[in-house]
Parts: sequence; structure tokens; C-alpha cells
Amino acid sequence: MLTLVRSAAAAGATGISRVELARESGLTAQAISKIVLRLTEEGLLTETGRGVSTGGKPRTLLSLVPQASWALGAQLGRDALTVLRADLAGRVASVRRLPIDLTGWGPSRVLDLLGEQVGLLLADVPRERVLGVGVASPGPLDQLAGVLHEVTGAPSWNGLRLREEVERRLGLPTLIEKDSTAGVLSGLGSPNRAFIHLDQGLGAGLVLGGSVQRGARTNAGEFGHQMLDPDGPRCRCGNTGCVEALWSVAPTPDAAARVLGEAIANLVRLLDLDEITLGGREILVAPELYLSEVGRLLAARLPDPTWQAVTLSIAPSGADAVALGAAGLVLGRLFA
Repeated sequence: MLTLVRSAAAAGATGISRVELARESGLTAQAISKIVLRLTEEGLLTETGRGVSTGGKPRTLLSLVPQASWALGAQLGRDALTVLRADLAGRVASVRRLPIDLTGWGPSRVLDLLGEQVGLLLADVPRERVLGVGVASPGPLDQLAGVLHEVTGAPSWNGLRLREEVERRLGLPTLIEKDSTAGVLSGLGSPNRAFIHLDQGLGAGLVLGGSVQRGARTNAGEFGHQMLDPDGPRCRCGNTGCVEALWSVAPTPDAAARVLGEAIANLVRLLDLDEITLGGREILVAPELYLSEVGRLLAARLPDPTWQAVTLSIAPSGADAVALGAAGLVLGRLFA
């Protein structure tokens, strides 16, 4: 129910009527009335005026109360920590960003800092209005168990029970996710899309058939470690010729963008995606270059680019995309 109300707002509507909710959900008018009454009493929905008359009495419109509850999102980057507070509409109300050294500092110092920043973000928010915290981290990780596995270049984090550690410090329900997968949750979009995250690593968050794809071990999206050239440079993962390694040794920014474009074209052809969102610090340094080169290579590599049209864009939430997607994990439980 809340998902339908939120989707209407995302589409630009001022609200949605009970009749529309019944039509979209397939529920009876009586069931809709009971659900709306409960959500209104909980402070999550409110009446926001009347719709346009179609011949009868104008219908009462309903909308979310965005600040009725809050979700926290955090991104554990390799050299930066981002923590934000988002409302029910997925809008960022406050954000804090600090430098860290994920490898050198180790888990205790980084997670203690996370706890401090969360305390500052919630200084004027009643805890009962906080739904929980989502934490996005470099992988590999087991999202279900909440455990990190062999984090590339950060051995002190290997085997860390991240979800338990965060819950113990914050006293809040905690969800964890790979950074690239969190990124694809930072906004609504096509049911067949990918979020390409290029920072100090390269990953892809995937949505297929309207569902987030995490794979057998919840570790899908190791996009940067697909091999493009068996004779290429050695990657930090131990293999040779990975996309990430080829990108890092590209002689010019244009050449680096072409490497990424070739890899994305492979992904689009493999999965028949129709929407690609680009994000991450390296993309944001030269967004127009990446849009141009990736778009050019998609058009060149797809057999029928008119029929296989792909929407290509930069993440609208910019540097906050991954942390906002982590908050989206928490919101997802409410809107499920």
C-alpha cells in the first residue's frame, strides 16, 4: 500500500485516492479503508486535498508523511565514510562525510566513528522514529549472514560479522549490502537495470524482472573482475586482464572510459538491460566523458540499438547514491 502511495508521488502526483489504491492493488474498497485508517493512525499517511472531479464528487487524495519515520544509510568506502538520514520519500535530510583508512584503521576504529556520526545525525530525532540503518561495504560479503569475506586489500575486515558489530554499537536494526548493489536501490527505475559503481573498485548492482539480484551467495555484481584480456595486467584480485585492472592502466581518461563502455556493452547484451546508471567518484569527476563514451560503445556493440534502446544516466543522488541506497534497504522493509 505504502509502495503505491510512494510511487504516485515519485511520478509527480499530489496524491492517490482510495479508489486508485483499490484498482492498483486488487484489494476491496473495504480492505483499503481499513489499511488506510491504520496507516493514518500510525502517522504514515495523511489526506492532502481533493483530486480533479470526473463528474462526481472529487476523490480525497492520500500521500505519505515523509518525516513520520527515518532511515539511516552508511557507506564504508576505502578512504571515506558517508552517513546520512533519509525520510520516507527517500530524500536526504542530513549527511556527514569524513575521511577514513579502511585498511589501516581496521574495523573497530571505523565502526566507532560510524557510531559517533549516527549519534550526531539523530541528536534531535526520537529513536522510536528511526526504522534502522543500512550499511554498504566493499565485497565480497554474505548479505544474509551479515559477514564480510576476503575483502580485497583489507584483510583485517575478513570474516567480520559486520551486521552484529553495527547493531551492538548503535542499538538499531541493521542491514548490510555490497556498495554497488546498494547503489541500484538509491532510486526507482526500470525493472531491468544496472547501477555501475566506479570508485576505488568497480562493481554493478543489478535489478532483473523488478527484483534485486544478489546471486547464490548474495555476492553478485563483481563486474570489475570480468576478464576482458587474458594477457592483460594483473588485477589486485589475483587474475589478469580484469576490467578494473585495464581501466586503472588506461593511458588517457578517454581510453579508461572506453574500457568501461566495452564492459557495460557486454553486460547489456548478456542480461538485456534497458537502463544503466553510472555512479561513483571516478564517474563524477568526468560525467560527460563517461556518458559520451559509454553511450557511443553501446550504440556500436548492440546489434539493433533502436530496438535495444538503453537509457544511460548519471546517478541523480551523486556522491550520496550508495549511502542513500543503503538507507533504501531499511525503507524497503516498510514498503514491501
